[in-house]
Amino acid sequence: MMAGPSFDIPARPRRRYPYSGGVEYEGETVFTLTPSEDHTDESLTQLVEVVVGGSYTYGDWFDLPMPLFLVRDDETGDVFRVAVRDGTVELHVLPATESAGLRRFYDRLVEESDTSWSVECRVDAP
Repeated sequence: MMAGPSFDIPARPRRRYPYSGGVEYEGETVFTLTPSEDHTDESLTQLVEVVVGGSYTYGDWFDLPMPLFLVRDDETGDVFRVAVRDGTVELHVLPATESAGLRRFYDRLVEESDTSWSVECRVDAP
């Protein structure tokens, strides 16, 4: 059996709390998961909902033009964002996210789907 992607995190975003309120992130690390076969964003969203419906606490609390979930892996304690956009699933690293949580999500996505996935990592360092 092939090992698959490692989900090593080359850089982490930094939280910033502006005086105007809220939280902002400086920098970004995103793992883009692309299915080998074309899927609609709707079908990928349904797949993500099946995956996060297992041992995750999650929510889609944002009013955005695309599905965006804040996900907490109950076993590893990792928190990260999951977005569905343009036929891909994106895993957005937060400052305390560890590779184990990303890897578990990927493994479950592969298990629940009937396609193979390629993984690319994009980093915009702060």
